[in-house]
Amino acid sequence: MARLLVLLLLASLACKSLTGTWPWVLLRRYVLIAPAGAAARARALLGVRADAGREDIIAAHRKLLFEVHPDRGGDESLVHEANAARDLLLATLPADGD
Repeated sequence: MARLLVLLLLASLACKSLTGTWPWVLLRRYVLIAPAGAAARARALLGVRADAGREDIIAAHRKLLFEVHPDRGGDESLVHEANAARDLLLATLPADGD
């Protein structure tokens, strides 16, 4: 077990030194990205453009939560959808400083 952990650590360090980014960031960026249709639906739900940045996505998410939160008479499922849309769009943004 210890050998496996050491091997994973060395592989992670090698990936960071060769690509400039950690392996889990590469996985998120290239393997775990949702289909384009899901991103389009998320952008439509939040009301942001395709080139929206992190701050725009977060601001649109807050605005939507203000409208659909159960404490304001909204529906809990809409809060979950808004959170999922925010998370999806933030995951598809290029990572800075990794």
